[in-house]
Amino acid sequence: MFKDKFRLTREQSVFLAKKKWDENVYCGMRMEKRAVTFPQTKTILDGVNVPGVSLDDIQAILNMRDAWRYLIRSWNEPLTLDYVCALNGFIARGEALEWGKLRTGRVGISGTEYAPPIPVEENARRELANILESGFTATDKALSAFCWGARSQLFWGGNKRTSLVLSSKILLDAGAGMLTLTDKYIERFNELLASFYDTGRNNDLMEFLYENAIMGIEL
Repeated sequence: MFKDKFRLTREQSVFLAKKKWDENVYCGMRMEKRAVTFPQTKTILDGVNVPGVSLDDIQAILNMRDAWRYLIRSWNEPLTLDYVCALNGFIARGEALEWGKLRTGRVGISGTEYAPPIPVEENARRELANILESGFTATDKALSAFCWGARSQLFWGGNKRTSLVLSSKILLDAGAGMLTLTDKYIERFNELLASFYDTGRNNDLMEFLYENAIMGIEL
């Protein structure tokens, strides 16, 4: 079990979410190996056009912006599979075959031989509920939820980014911080994620995220 690193009040968690969401958006772009820098991402989030950034990358940034706006706007809503679908509806908008709905066909994951099965709604609801009702710490639940969402590939696209925001939702709701990665750790993260896809063993990935990807407010 991973102990919570932070014990923030509701007001502190809201402040953190509003202060650091741009870093989470950028993390999502780097997870997808998109060729944008943090200054470019922040400029786009500020509503200013950036020459040299593709329209697809700009749309992906704005999609994650809208997912975070939804998270902050829906702070009191319970975390359910429907909520996760709503996050994906923003994140994968215009990028995937469908968005906001569970995948109904087979997909592959580049760089790995793992072939995720087609999700079954009843199973997905139960698996998410099992994570959230586990009785473990919020941090443990958040890391487990990230691994579950990333490897399950519930959606046609945006699975890592959806899992990233989902994990931050769990942490923020509990006052335990939020989840994001800086450039320094992205390469190692991708290596561990690829290994996790192939083996199904999440220990190394969860330990890495715990040590390097949880941010909060030092009081």
